[in-house]
Amino acid sequence: MRRRRRNIEAFSLSFLDCISCGFGAILLLLVLSKIYEPTVIEKTEEDLDALIALLQEELFEIRGDTTVLNRELSIRRQETTETKLTLAQLQRELDTVQGQFELVTQEEPDMEVDEGELEAARQRLTAEMRRLRPNFRRAPDDSIGGIPVDSEYIIFVIDTSGSMQAKWDWAEQKLGEVLDVYPRVKGLQIMNDNGRFMFEQHGRSWLPDTPQLRQSIKNTMRQWAPFSDSDPSDGIAYAIQTFWAPDKKISIYVFGDEFQGQSMEAVLRDIDGINVEDEDGDRLVRIHAVGFPYNFSGNSIPQSSQRFAGLMRLLCDRNGGTFVALTMKDR
Repeated sequence: MRRRRRNIEAFSLSFLDCISCGFGAILLLLVLSKIYEPTVIEKTEEDLDALIALLQEELFEIRGDTTVLNRELSIRRQETTETKLTLAQLQRELDTVQGQFELVTQEEPDMEVDEGELEAARQRLTAEMRRLRPNFRRAPDDSIGGIPVDSEYIIFVIDTSGSMQAKWDWAEQKLGEVLDVYPRVKGLQIMNDNGRFMFEQHGRSWLPDTPQLRQSIKNTMRQWAPFSDSDPSDGIAYAIQTFWAPDKKISIYVFGDEFQGQSMEAVLRDIDGINVEDEDGDRLVRIHAVGFPYNFSGNSIPQSSQRFAGLMRLLCDRNGGTFVALTMKDR
């Protein structure tokens, strides 16, 4: 008898149970192996965010530093350019000063030197001449407004304040006239009433008298305007203390129009202590003064101008000099 084959179902209940168990086991393995992964991922993301923020902050700092450095570089370049321009200007001024110095120190012909020595000898009134000719009086061309011109060294102390600048062309004219009265001297120096030298590079030393120097003085005078407090006492004292020597006959010429100092008596006392008398009653240096009228309206003369005139009159009288008061008619 032929045996009948049994039909087998492909998806029986047992097969489904096995498949379900297999999938369940796989899922369980996956869950057990990945239990800590979400925390790790979250921490990694936080670290990356912090790193990105840090890098962005550093980038911003670098950009800021770059901006600052570029600004400083621009400033340094500008300063370098200005420094180069300043150096060029100083070089031009140095060349000018060197040229002036060469003119000042340039020696003159022997004949002109001899003529200058004769003129200097003519200017000096020696003790022998006084003994032989006690009534001797100098010719009119040997004085400026009655001021004796027997000195061999001349110092100008000039008020350079604003009130004097208003009449500066007049001061230039009188300076030229004084220089013309002295055809030849052994040394010159120009300073303002505060002791500022016209030629700072040659301060505290005598300038040799040459035609080139005289022309340079007149040219520089036109634009010379250092600070001034309208008190000539400082300049006079500084001139005496700096330049006096026993073998030199020195005259100081004071140009001004007002006195703004505290006390006239104190000035006279201080100058008396510096410009002392010798055994013959002569002072170390002569002090002359030229007073310019202050710019005023009406009949009222400023107190500072009156004080200047009074101080200079007494100062010149005590120190063997002469005070000349100019008026607008003299201009």
